[in-house]
Amino acid sequence: MNSLVDQGNPRIALVTGANRGIGREIAYQLASKGLKVLIGSRDEDKGQHTVDEFRQEGLAVELQVVDVNDTESIKKMVEAVKQQYGRLDILVNNAGIILDHGVSVLNVEETVIKDTFETNYFGVLRMIQATVPLMKENRYGRIVNLSSGLGAFEVLTGLLGLKGSSSAYRTSKTMLNALTCLVAQEVADMGIKVNAVCPGRVQTDMGRATTSRQVDEGIPAPVTVAEGADTAVWLATLDEDGPNGGFFRERKPANW
Repeated sequence: MNSLVDQGNPRIALVTGANRGIGREIAYQLASKGLKVLIGSRDEDKGQHTVDEFRQEGLAVELQVVDVNDTESIKKMVEAVKQQYGRLDILVNNAGIILDHGVSVLNVEETVIKDTFETNYFGVLRMIQATVPLMKENRYGRIVNLSSGLGAFEVLTGLLGLKGSSSAYRTSKTMLNALTCLVAQEVADMGIKVNAVCPGRVQTDMGRATTSRQVDEGIPAPVTVAEGADTAVWLATLDEDGPNGGFFRERKPANW
């Protein structure tokens, strides 16, 4: 069964934070596969710039202004999508921030932790809660959460030699992994699949800021943006027999 079309119509995919970085590449790859991609961006001008560039290549994209930290913004976005398309098939929760690069857990400010959780965890939760009802109506959905191996317990316990820096960012991704599991269980009988992905240390602004030792020593990010987006795109276009409730890297299961 072709998961990219339904009754002859392309699937509708929404990617948050799609105006730059890995989100932009995920949107590009999905649109290149023939999907109708909604470019989620809280900055209208930047989002429209991405839309204009993609359309020059003949890709089917539209702008959806949405701020994952604003419940009303999400509500308006979902209402607009429902009115225009009557459905949403794919959600890629890409929007995320890192504010405490290199800061010890003993020194990180509480406000930094709260701001990080607000976007990286609660923003994703808001998007899922708002869009699952629309997916449920059509008995189809693919939700992909952009996580990080830095939030995996094998890393947090020190097995890879990393200490307590960037704790707000890393803890937010641990929470996101837990959320992925819980939501996957809730929607398993609704035709919806929910998975998390670690893209690796990608050659983006955020990728350069997530591993302090490598950054400080001038070690370049090893993963291209296209490579980093690949697994997320794969999970976003899974067939019916694809996995649910997993954590993946390079299309292979990763340790939580």
